[in-house]
Amino acid sequence: MKQEHQLIYELEISLLRSETRKSIAQLKLLIADEFIEYGASGSIYNKNDLLDSLPEEEQRSYMVNDFSVLEVSPEVMLATYKVTVASKSSLRSSLWQYKHNRWQMVFHQGTPCHECEE
Repeated sequence: MKQEHQLIYELEISLLRSETRKSIAQLKLLIADEFIEYGASGSIYNKNDLLDSLPEEEQRSYMVNDFSVLEVSPEVMLATYKVTVASKSSLRSSLWQYKHNRWQMVFHQGTPCHECEE
């Protein structure tokens, strides 16, 4: 795996960890100001929504499979994967952009995947 691809994987996985999700400082670094998410629930979120909700979220265990990174450009990476939490699966995609001397997530989408539930 390319160095940049490995870094995107590590950043994406870090956002699934409880300690990152509870850290406003970490979230502010990892999530771009213009961030938008289309959630698996159908809801639309921005950065402030995440900063308000993630630190209060119950701790969950995420199972990640089929992780892939596509280099859209040297400054933009697309991460795709399947995640299972509490026996519900979704397909996830995230756009990461290199800006302000670091990678930041600018877009995320979760799509329910009933066929891929284990």
